[in-house]
Amino acid sequence: MDLPRDVVLFSTADWDHPFWTNKQHVARQLAQSGQRVLYVDSLGLRRPTVNTRDLTRIGRRLLRGLSRPRQVEPNLWVFSPLVLPWHNRVATRRLNERVLAGALQRVTRQLGFRRPIVWTYNPLVEPLISRLDASLVVYHCVDDLGAVPGAPTDVIEACERRITADADLVLTTSRNLQRRLEPLNPAATSYLPNVADYEHFSTARADGPLPEDLRAIPRPRIGFIGAVSHYKVDFELVAEVARRRPDWHWVLIGQVGEGQPQSLPEVLDAPNVHLLGPRSYGRLPDYLRGFDVATIPARVNPYTESMFPMKFFEYLAAGCSVVASNVPALDEFSHACQLVAGADDFTAAIARVLAGGGPDLATRDELARRHTWTWRAQEIHALIEARWAEKNRGRDRGPVPRPHLTTAALKTTTALKISTALAATSLPRTPPDTPAGTSSNGH
Repeated sequence: MDLPRDVVLFSTADWDHPFWTNKQHVARQLAQSGQRVLYVDSLGLRRPTVNTRDLTRIGRRLLRGLSRPRQVEPNLWVFSPLVLPWHNRVATRRLNERVLAGALQRVTRQLGFRRPIVWTYNPLVEPLISRLDASLVVYHCVDDLGAVPGAPTDVIEACERRITADADLVLTTSRNLQRRLEPLNPAATSYLPNVADYEHFSTARADGPLPEDLRAIPRPRIGFIGAVSHYKVDFELVAEVARRRPDWHWVLIGQVGEGQPQSLPEVLDAPNVHLLGPRSYGRLPDYLRGFDVATIPARVNPYTESMFPMKFFEYLAAGCSVVASNVPALDEFSHACQLVAGADDFTAAIARVLAGGGPDLATRDELARRHTWTWRAQEIHALIEARWAEKNRGRDRGPVPRPHLTTAALKTTTALKISTALAATSLPRTPPDTPAGTSSNGH
């Protein structure tokens, strides 16, 4: 039986959010494969605050929430529903469920969607799924959302347990997320780490002019691209390394306070620390071309212990040497980067790279080439096909055991298919040239 053609995808990032995330990449891959995708903008996780950024987003959502879904690419529509963001309140959640269910039923009718695959990154939509007549349910867990500052932790964790147990397919992007969710639904849960748009970021290796603002900063340039937020970036670590080596210039590209408006980067107020703000996704390779070292100075906390920073493979695709805090998700890739803890080791690792040490370019490039969106789309498609076939066999013949499809098994059984697709299919093109600082929710 053919896969359902229609997909309703609940994201935790707006389509035109200044950070290009795995949610947009997956939606695009599904649309390019011939499925019709309704991308539902973020319903919000944390409580809004009274600041310019949150108020602007609320105003934009009010305008778009009264409009029909807008088509942004072939087979891909974006819907920005109106919801109340106080998810910790039972009455608010019930009201949101009723209003959102009605709006989605109306929108899917307008688009001609029938029994869609429901693909969600947001566990808070769990009570809504039964109203959508889903043919298949996919929970794609890319972060420990309960650890986001201001998020309703208890509500998120309860919804996540239920949606994981009931989903037809559960995808996780880090080993820690996998270990937490797999016991709830062992046969359906697979580990698929984040990947990168290799074709786009590898253009950083080609000769080309540097952006004027970067060219004005002396070398060596120690670079970072991502959300400049206190719960993700170890500001004190960056400040200490900058203090020890005033001849090194830190270049941080991304939105200050993304996801945490109260982030105060005063500790980064130093002559050799440059906060450039967000830059368009299309221009990121130009900035990476001018980095002498690319870094992931992650703060150690429950959120970062479960995240897989998409920027890791983006850095590698760009040809950059990577020095990163010892994020657990990167342990299995330590042969291609330097994982360190503390200012002493971080400083020493950067010095090694500047002296020509660390993993060589061939090692970094080989790993980056094996972690692209083309490969990931093939793996995800194989998993969905297997789940769909099993679900329909079960409907016809009664319940049957569902084998656990690991990433390794998928690569073995679909190697010929993937290789053929790689040879015949171009990689995804660059997303719209909107302001950006990173991807994967700014990891």
